[in-house]
Amino acid sequence: MTMQCHEIDYEIIGNSMQMVEIELDPNETVIAEAGAMNYMEEGISFEAKMGDGSDVNQGFMSKLFSAGKRVISGESLFMTHFTNQGVGKRRVAFASPFPGTIVPLNMAELGNEVTCQKDSFLCAALGTKVDIAFNRRLGSGFFGGEGFILERLKGDGMAFIHAGGTVIEKELNGEMLRLDTGCLVAFTSGIEYDIQAVSGLKSMFFGGEGLFMATLRGHGKVWIQSLPFSRLADRVLEHAPKAGGSRQGEGSILGGLGDMLDGD
Repeated sequence: MTMQCHEIDYEIIGNSMQMVEIELDPNETVIAEAGAMNYMEEGISFEAKMGDGSDVNQGFMSKLFSAGKRVISGESLFMTHFTNQGVGKRRVAFASPFPGTIVPLNMAELGNEVTCQKDSFLCAALGTKVDIAFNRRLGSGFFGGEGFILERLKGDGMAFIHAGGTVIEKELNGEMLRLDTGCLVAFTSGIEYDIQAVSGLKSMFFGGEGLFMATLRGHGKVWIQSLPFSRLADRVLEHAPKAGGSRQGEGSILGGLGDMLDGD
């Protein structure tokens, strides 16, 4: 398949709260999820479009079908296209919506295809196809939660995904790897992916690792995150103030003392 993505330069800035700054030559374009942009220099224009712009001959109905899959998966109907319409190099920056790491993907070196967790895509060079992929095992997928709906990136340029916490890259050479469905960030096309139920009732209900795990095997790269956003959100909600103004502390004494100091 012939691909000609725009060639973009970039710099990843920061540590735990990273952003990626994209340098665009005149008439170069980068596509991004709605709301991901932090800042852009003079000369860059942006436009929300239905579709990723990877196929200039794509008809309206095809665009509508692709956009419909994104809506079903909870993604925005539109993607934003940022184009340098100036005469020199201009920069535009994008950031993750939660603390973590931005992973640059040179698609030409990764077999032109990477599948990633839903919501992990950040931005990419124009020409990159961003599509929704569903796990083929519907039963375990519906009950497995995270990992049922995936995003598939295709192209030969640079793409960027974001992950929570620290990211580790593993190379599989025929081995099998099992992990929490939320900890999976992305994998290359040589990896076979599935969601399987945890064996044993005791492990299933009291193990604390969830009812389902992601299973990966094959030849290729796998990216894993240390802190899935769902896990972070659960902890925040667990310690959030309760209705009526009371709150939970790390211990009942500290929590009670805090309430007394607040006049509760």
